[in-house]
Amino acid sequence: MDNIAGSKSSLTWAVHISVALLVALWLFPTVGLFVSSFRTADQIATSGWWSSLSEQESQNPFIRVSGDQVQEGDLYVIEGQLFPETDAEVSAWGTSSREPEAYEPGAVVDLGDGQSLMVNEAGAFRMTSETDMEGTRLPRVFTTATTPPEFTLENYEQVLGGGNGTDSMAQAFISTLTVTIPATVIPIVVAAFAAYALAWMDFPGRALLVAFVVGLLVVPLQLALIPLLKLHLGIGIGKGYLGVWLAHTGFGLPLAIYLLRNYMVGLPRDIIENARVDGATEFQIFTKIILPLSFPALASFAIFQFLWTWNDLLVAKVFLIDATGQTTVMTAKIIELLGTRGGNWEILATAAFVSIIVPLIVFFAMQKYLVRGLLAGSVK
Repeated sequence: MDNIAGSKSSLTWAVHISVALLVALWLFPTVGLFVSSFRTADQIATSGWWSSLSEQESQNPFIRVSGDQVQEGDLYVIEGQLFPETDAEVSAWGTSSREPEAYEPGAVVDLGDGQSLMVNEAGAFRMTSETDMEGTRLPRVFTTATTPPEFTLENYEQVLGGGNGTDSMAQAFISTLTVTIPATVIPIVVAAFAAYALAWMDFPGRALLVAFVVGLLVVPLQLALIPLLKLHLGIGIGKGYLGVWLAHTGFGLPLAIYLLRNYMVGLPRDIIENARVDGATEFQIFTKIILPLSFPALASFAIFQFLWTWNDLLVAKVFLIDATGQTTVMTAKIIELLGTRGGNWEILATAAFVSIIVPLIVFFAMQKYLVRGLLAGSVK
């Protein structure tokens, strides 16, 4: 009875659960990266992104007492704030790393030699001394404090800021667009002409060409890198954008031709034959009939090619040889940040999210064409 018309398969719930798990596995890291990109370095170091909306209690590194000395009667007094830029609430404090939670907020502690120190819940301290403290080494304070949720745009200002700063990805963003857009458009244009010829034009050796294109799909990318680089260097295009455009075009053409050819073969033959009877040339048929009808397939390949070139590191490392950093793409820039700013997780999270936001926008804007293009030609 489970297989009769109108009934649902017993595997329906299993499929739904599997899809939900796959979505969660993809969504959670993306959301975590997004939230972390707005958090401060202290917040990231003390808690995970999932607790970013709650108060954080953490033991802070020591803060040395400092400030201007004022004389009040027979006492010398220094007053100040341990956390001038945050609204932290101190729950315990101490003057030794062995006992960082020795005292409660508001307690007055005798430091010896006529000196005393008090730290309240707001992080304000008051140190008094019977002798002049000018030029003396003031004590350290260890605190356990609760801080409210804190978010900032400074990470994005630092990462997206202009100039040649170490952390700035503005130039890398422009370089990535310079590589990605031509490397997506060029193979689509070339593959569309080739796919139409292989689908609707009769000429000797057409079947062999189709088989050759299918065979190129299994050629490893790494196998052709060194010979292709030597060729580019030999003709003088191995250290700039032109070389990387041609490399991406060559590596993307087999999939593009295969995908577009399968789609064009499934288009109605009557439309094309009627156009030929009416006197339309092959170029007119291609531009006015085939291309508009093939838009789903063109869009689906454009998504694949754009995502591949945007996220590419290997081809850019091999074909974009630039010591000045003017042609460094975003993936390579993130690798550099890992080496120079490996401890600054807020900068790395922001840089990583900036690098994926454009592919996310492209994918969600064109995802309906992706499924249509991939399924087209699979059934009759």
